Amino acid sequence: MSWLLIATSSPPMPSPSSASYGDRSAVAAGSVAHAVHDGLTDLVYVLLPVWQQQFLLPYAVVGLLRGAYSGAMASCQLTMSRLALRFGRRRLLLAGTVLTGCAYLLASQALGLYTLLLALVLGGLGASTQHPLASALVADSQRDETRMRQALAHYNFAGDVGKMALPALTGIGLAYVGWRYSLLGAGALGLAAAGLLAWLLPKDAAPTAQGAKRSAKEAGGAHGGLTPLLLTGFLDTAARSGFMTFLPFLLQAHGAGKAAIGLALSLLFVGGAFGKLACGYLGARIGMMRTVWLSETATSLMIALALIVPLWALWLLLPPLGLVLNGTSTALAGTVPAVSGKESRERGFARFYTVTIGAGAIAPVLFGALSDRVGLTDALLTLAAVLLLTLPLSWKVEQALTNPGA
Repeated sequence: MSWLLIATSSPPMPSPSSASYGDRSAVAAGSVAHAVHDGLTDLVYVLLPVWQQQFLLPYAVVGLLRGAYSGAMASCQLTMSRLALRFGRRRLLLAGTVLTGCAYLLASQALGLYTLLLALVLGGLGASTQHPLASALVADSQRDETRMRQALAHYNFAGDVGKMALPALTGIGLAYVGWRYSLLGAGALGLAAAGLLAWLLPKDAAPTAQGAKRSAKEAGGAHGGLTPLLLTGFLDTAARSGFMTFLPFLLQAHGAGKAAIGLALSLLFVGGAFGKLACGYLGARIGMMRTVWLSETATSLMIALALIVPLWALWLLLPPLGLVLNGTSTALAGTVPAVSGKESRERGFARFYTVTIGAGAIAPVLFGALSDRVGLTDALLTLAAVLLLTLPLSWKVEQALTNPGA
């Protein structure tokens, strides 16, 4: 009878095939969510010049429109990570995707600034479910750190695929059907994505007791590295968001049209997508600090160069600029589990994305006001200089990783 007691007291082990299916399903669901939400978030960049002309807005208000979406998204990250413990990741990801789709449907009907602001806030609220929950879902689906870093690299790559596709499609839509019908299509895409996620998301997407035990084991992180990592992520995202918000206006000054602006952003995101993969593998090979020093220095120099080259050269510059501009975030996000200390992965990712997306909300407003005061060129030069502050901060993170007990 002893064998019977052992069999009934031990939980059944999943077969290799079913475990593999669960891993693939979680990574696929997280990647779809990332691609759709990031694409819907960044198509706003293409619409900003249109809204400026439609509603006669100064640069500061243009920045406020971008910041409204990012601000709502950033402010609710930690709340969503807590709600996931009660309601589960699956429900929140589905509800957030539906809300984002409905927000774009509302934006398509906006007749004034306040309705547009309301729609962007609701869209950001729905999008706040994606980063902390989907990234933790992908990380938890992997059995070891190597697979986790690879899965997160592909998850980040999927986000940039969305950033490539949706701004380009929106730019084409602006040229042929106008901004209202383009937003109707974006809203419909969000609702369709929710249906796809309902099929892809694993049924056990909520955090489990086993995951809680694993988080407890991971309590001995490099505590001293968390603050400089968050500051590095803040400055990196602030520079990226500020540059991308006003890149359409830089392209306009060079004589580019609406469709060309959408395609230019897609070129930037093409480079960024491969930058996510490249910096992920580069960080594993040469370390986070060296990766940040290389990518951020190149980004700062290329932003300065973009201000002086002619339009044809700017087109050639955009893919490599996108590679270093967007790629750094993968090296930073991959360091979150190592420095999150007593925080669970989910909460650690929530804190990281709260800070970085918060930077995306604040930076357009600040650089918009600065552009109104000193001009677009000087504001972008200031942005390039601020980016270099990430170099000593990443050194602090590296020191904490090297000497975790210090």
